[in-house]
Amino acid sequence: MENVATHEDWKVCFSELAPGLVLFARQWVRSPADADDVVQEAFVRFWRRNLSIKNRALLYAAVRSAALDLIRRDNRRARREMEVFGEAERTVQPQFEQLDDSQRALVAALDRLPRDQREVLVMKIWNELTFAEIAEALGISQNTAASRYRYGLAALKKTFQPQ
Repeated sequence: MENVATHEDWKVCFSELAPGLVLFARQWVRSPADADDVVQEAFVRFWRRNLSIKNRALLYAAVRSAALDLIRRDNRRARREMEVFGEAERTVQPQFEQLDDSQRALVAALDRLPRDQREVLVMKIWNELTFAEIAEALGISQNTAASRYRYGLAALKKTFQPQ
């Protein structure tokens, strides 16, 4: 059982090797904090596998592997966020059977509204949702939904009032 290291051996090994391993991990990650996390993760993986702490090549490979795992996780998260953000930015315009000039003007006026007001107006008027349903869908209070609705209607009213 000469491969089995004591708790103290691991602490000494970590304190001696960690600075160099963090520097090594910085090649792949965006921040010093991420590099620290990668090194800690690699040490935990290494320790759980009961590998010899004398095998530094494997330790560096574990750091590299942990860094690449972090990059993959971040890339997947970024892709998911971009998909969600992309869906949030696409607006669904009210559809009319045949667009006349006043309906075109309404669509243009809706486009000029802030996104938060526009989404509430579309949900309330064209989709007939209640303020409670809108609030739940958007993660806001009912009062905020009602306020956005009022502000949006006021802005549309200004657009269409004769000067």
